[in-house]
Amino acid sequence: MAAGGFCKLPNGTVVVALNLPSPTLDGTGGVRVLVHARNRARALTRLRNLGLRAVYLRGNAAPPTPDEVTAVLHHPDGLIWRTSPGDTVGAPELWHPIRALLRRPATQPAGVVTDRTGP
Repeated sequence: MAAGGFCKLPNGTVVVALNLPSPTLDGTGGVRVLVHARNRARALTRLRNLGLRAVYLRGNAAPPTPDEVTAVLHHPDGLIWRTSPGDTVGAPELWHPIRALLRRPATQPAGVVTDRTGP
């Protein structure tokens, strides 16, 4: 279950912030995802449609900060992420579009040989 929270804006829309565990092999770290949507249900639906099926928001323990709200409102997709603030050392990391998180490495087409060790 992800920790997170939301805030309602004056125009009636909401910004939802979720802290998700990192999918790395060692299991350390995590990412903070921000979603701008008409309501909380639509925000979670946007994430589920991207493949994050087990995302739920229980409570309002970690609502978005004013800087995070500004960042997501100025992004054209309204859906951004970065590593959790406690995971970075030094300068804070910039926000990334969600497609950079979900991007998969390119695979080789079938029949393409990349290593020739034989004769």
